[in-house]
Amino acid sequence: MRTKIWWREDTMDQDVYDVIILGTGPAGLQAAIHAARTKISVLVMGREHRSSLFRAHVENYCCMEKILGEDLIQQGVKQALDSGARFLNEDVVNTSMNNDEFIVVTESDKTLKTKTLIMALGVSRNRLGVPGEKKYLGQGVSYCVDCDANFYKGSRVAVVGNESAAVSGALTLLFYADKVHLISDTLHISERLNFQIQESDVVVHLGRKVTQIIGDDAVRGLIMDNGQKLDVEGVFIETGAKGAVELAATLGVALDAEKFQYIITDKQQQTNINGIYAAGDICGPPWQVAKAVGEGCVAGLAAARYAKQRKRASTTG
Repeated sequence: MRTKIWWREDTMDQDVYDVIILGTGPAGLQAAIHAARTKISVLVMGREHRSSLFRAHVENYCCMEKILGEDLIQQGVKQALDSGARFLNEDVVNTSMNNDEFIVVTESDKTLKTKTLIMALGVSRNRLGVPGEKKYLGQGVSYCVDCDANFYKGSRVAVVGNESAAVSGALTLLFYADKVHLISDTLHISERLNFQIQESDVVVHLGRKVTQIIGDDAVRGLIMDNGQKLDVEGVFIETGAKGAVELAATLGVALDAEKFQYIITDKQQQTNINGIYAAGDICGPPWQVAKAVGEGCVAGLAAARYAKQRKRASTTG
C-alpha cells in the first residue's frame, strides 16, 4: 500500500526567499532538493497533481523498476522537505520585477519576493478540443491573456476555464475589452478570487461548456452546450494554472523564435534574465523524466550559487 504524503502551508511566516521554484513536477522537485541542501531558503509553489508525470507510468527511468508517476512525485516531495525546502500549495497569478527583485503573487493574494526564480511549470497541453479551436488559433483564439489582451481593446471576449488562471485572466481583460464573459462548468478557486469575480463586471456562465468556436476569417462567436451563442471577437482558453510561458512573458524571458512555446536557457539552465532559471518540459522536448530531473539538478545548483552570491554582495556592499 502506497504512503501518500500531503503537504500544506497553514501560515506563511516569511515572504522573502533565496530561491522560489514554480512547479512541483520532477524538474521543480529536483531543483528544490539540490538548492535546499546548500542551506538557503527555498520555496516550492504549485500543485503536484498538475504535473504530466502524476498520472503516468514510468518504465524507462534509469536504475528504477516500473513505478507510478504519483509515487515518484510524492517521494520527491518528501526528499525536498527533508532537504529543508518549504511548499506552498497555491497557483501563481502574477510575476513582476522591482529593481533586481522578483515579485510573485499567489491566488490568495500573498506577495512573495526573491532574487532567484526557477520556472519548472511544464508546458500546457490543455485544449478544449472543439470545432474552430485549431482553425482560429491566432485569429481570435489565444492561450495567453497576458500576451494578447492588448489586441482586444474595446472588443467582446470570452475566457474559458475552471481555475485561477481563467479568473485572473478575465479580471485582467476588464482593463482592455468592452465586455468579458467567463465560461466555466465548475470553478475551483480561492475565496479571494471568487469574491473578486462576483464583484466585477465579468459575465459568468457557470455550469456551461463551449461546444464550438465560430467565425469567418476570424472569431465571431462561440456556442455553449445549452445552445446559447455569444458574439465575441476573442476566446481565451485558460484551462489550468497560469503557465510558465505566460509568467515568463511578463518578465521579459526569451522564448524560442520558431513557436514561442519554450524558454531558452544556457547550459546552466539560466535564461536571458539574471536570476531566472528554467528546467523541464518548458525548455522543450524530449518529454522525459530523466531530462527534467537532470535540468532540475543543474538549475537548482546554479540558482543556489547565484542566490549565495547575491547575499554576499548585499552584506559586503
